[in-house]
Amino acid sequence: MRIGVLGTGNMAEALATHWVRAGHQVVIGGRDPHKAERLSARIGGGAKPAGLRAAADAGQVVLAALPFSAGAEVARELRAALAGKVLLDCSNPVGPGFRLLTEGGPSAAQRLAAAAPGAHVVKAFNLCHEDVWRMRPPVFDGRPLAVPVCGDDGTALVRVHELVRDVGCEPVAGGGLDRAGLLEATAALFIALWVGEGADAQAIAPPLAYAAGPRR
Repeated sequence: MRIGVLGTGNMAEALATHWVRAGHQVVIGGRDPHKAERLSARIGGGAKPAGLRAAADAGQVVLAALPFSAGAEVARELRAALAGKVLLDCSNPVGPGFRLLTEGGPSAAQRLAAAAPGAHVVKAFNLCHEDVWRMRPPVFDGRPLAVPVCGDDGTALVRVHELVRDVGCEPVAGGGLDRAGLLEATAALFIALWVGEGADAQAIAPPLAYAAGPRR
């Protein structure tokens, strides 16, 4: 698969490294060509540096590894290059005090979709710190990490599910793009619990057998 990456930060590095190892062709795009060159060299495996537009042109799937504040603007600039492609959003619109910045409005993923209406936006990879995605693979107590995926286009979802498995995780159907805001709100809650309170967010959910209440 051809993958364009928009951004040169930690999430770009963590995910692109897995995808290069899985044999995908990766182009790292950044506004700063030197940062793109340095990241491509660190990732290795044939990853190539480019500008943002060239990365968008190159990918069948385009990862928007961008801050929430920049995502929609970049997608709008590149909307022609993104038309017909999978646009994968991993951003978290979380601000000071662990506040959800999109509260009362469209989700970050929906804002990307509005900025690049020809793209097939999919939300995934937003619930964990980048160091979790750097693990080879992210497996805990013998169980691969599950990754919720939200999107509306069937072909786009198939491609993103493949990329989730290439990271060593298991994709979970999260519903349509209208549910992406729930993933973003979940991230805000989990970050507040993990970072703000030092609490085990995983402990708030019972085992699957008890999800509908105790068996009688």
